[in-house]
Amino acid sequence: MELLSVIRRWHHRDRIPIREIERRTGLSRNTIRKYLRSDAVEVRFKVPQRPSRLDPFADKLSEWLRVEA
Repeated sequence: MELLSVIRRWHHRDRIPIREIERRTGLSRNTIRKYLRSDAVEVRFKVPQRPSRLDPFADKLSEWLRVEA
């Protein structure tokens, strides 16, 4: 990701403090520190959980299980 290289360049080459990088990017200081410590080339985001295919039928399945119990 391009932003990661910009953050590293500002901090290491241009000697810009983390607080100034925070103001310029809008990222939190903790996130910037995490990016500076990591050796990752690009940032990876967690994939949100997607709904199950059974969600539309959850009520009916629950009803069947209740009846069988």
